[in-house]
Amino acid sequence: MAKTINGSTLRKMFASAFSLVEENKNAIDALNVFPVPDGDTGTNMSLTLKSAVCEMNACESNSIESICVAFNRGALKGARGNSGVITSQIIKGITTVLQSNASEISIKEFAKAIQSGSDLAYKAVTVPKEGTILTVIKALAEKAGKSKGADSFEEFLREVIDYGEQTLQMTPDMLPVLKKAGVVDAGGRGLMYIFNGFYKALTGEMTVVEFVDNVEKDVTAEELHVNYESLADIKYGYCTEFFIINIYEKTTDADINALRSRLLEIGDCVLCIGDLQLIKVHVHTNEPNRALGYALQLGELNGVKIENMLEQNRALRKKAEKVPPKEFGMIAVAAGDGLSNVFKDIDVDYVISGGQTMNPSANDIAMAAEKVNAKNIFVFPNNKNIIMSAEQANDITDKNLIVIPTKSIPQGISAVLAFDSSSSVEENTENMTMAFSEVRSGSVTYAVRTTNVDGLDVQEGDIMGLDDHSVLVADKDVTTATVNLLDKIVNEESSNITLFYGDGVTEEDTANLLPILEERFPHHDVSIVFGGQPVYYYIISVE
Repeated sequence: MAKTINGSTLRKMFASAFSLVEENKNAIDALNVFPVPDGDTGTNMSLTLKSAVCEMNACESNSIESICVAFNRGALKGARGNSGVITSQIIKGITTVLQSNASEISIKEFAKAIQSGSDLAYKAVTVPKEGTILTVIKALAEKAGKSKGADSFEEFLREVIDYGEQTLQMTPDMLPVLKKAGVVDAGGRGLMYIFNGFYKALTGEMTVVEFVDNVEKDVTAEELHVNYESLADIKYGYCTEFFIINIYEKTTDADINALRSRLLEIGDCVLCIGDLQLIKVHVHTNEPNRALGYALQLGELNGVKIENMLEQNRALRKKAEKVPPKEFGMIAVAAGDGLSNVFKDIDVDYVISGGQTMNPSANDIAMAAEKVNAKNIFVFPNNKNIIMSAEQANDITDKNLIVIPTKSIPQGISAVLAFDSSSSVEENTENMTMAFSEVRSGSVTYAVRTTNVDGLDVQEGDIMGLDDHSVLVADKDVTTATVNLLDKIVNEESSNITLFYGDGVTEEDTANLLPILEERFPHHDVSIVFGGQPVYYYIISVE
């Protein structure tokens, strides 16, 4: 039973927290009370923690400071959705306190770290709402501050977790929507998995998922290269790739793990996956000869490719220098080829694929900004769950990002159309904000659970019509739900109705719907445009 923890133990605790959230992400997603198919709290928290663990696993040192800095940086870069951003802020608060410890962390220091995580989480939210993850982290911090008599870290965490669980069970009494659905808060549940992961790492109850590659398995070699836009940031100059085949009989799985560790000592962006039949290796290093030498101890080499990234960088930099940056650029988030083309047609420089159920991270947005050659870049999140990630992207890029807090595709389109290249940043921000605030948005989707929401009894599989704030219509038929929704959001002041149809709608469906709408709204210009978005049959703009 330990009274202090060191860097090695902290590393295991962080990795264990990710493993437990990853294992239970679907259960967390299922707690989302709103019946639209965007229950992604668990997924977003898992992806945020995965980014943090990947960054940590690329860290060669076991010093507390190095681990904390890496874990915090990874969480910041990978934060997705509101739940991911809040989680990243909790991590930032915890790691900022812990990294000041030289070799060991006491119970008292860990309690201070939890309090710091709570403080930063509350600051990250403009209007904090109780009954959410914020309430749970506050309770964990309060209990941690009072647990001065614990004899060990295990006892300390057990007391904190038990109190946090009690608080989580009370969240339905704080938020009526939770009580009506009969569930606890999804973000709060995710946070409890994080702390239970800490505890399980200390008690040895959990086998931690270890991995070192900080990219998805299907990422191509080209995407693994460091950012060519910043030559000074390139630490390792040679992108080295190869396969190990005809592996020697004496080679074991432990040797593959050892190879991975040795590659981490001489480079970064390490990918070392496979088994005793075939091993794939990728590493950025200044000593490709050593990487090849280590691999030759396991078997024969095949498909060796070594690229000089510094030279590639110089060539691209030289080419880029010939094109001076423009004053303004624009980035929008949208899901679906049709919606992406709409934004490109109105001069948006870069469209990030994302939206409901697939929130881009802060790092995704920052990387997109790096691809736009402009001094000032307007960002249109087009989803309320992406706004915080977009704002956080400013912390990880040198570009000047101006986030226009659009919450829907129609709002984003309206804001972009208000852009004027002859106006200042401030004038454009004001004009865009005013433009999108005058748009009424609607959407038609299906219910993923049976519930009562906004005074409507909704059955699983029902077709729902929503405006910017609530569910207005529930029906069994897509066309009927769409017409009834428009009846509620169209008023005498509006003149244009645009419907973007998704990948679940055919051209025949739209051909049948258009004359119905034209007859129903004879004084409005009605148009139906291909959006190709998932989840939503129609996204509707009324102006």
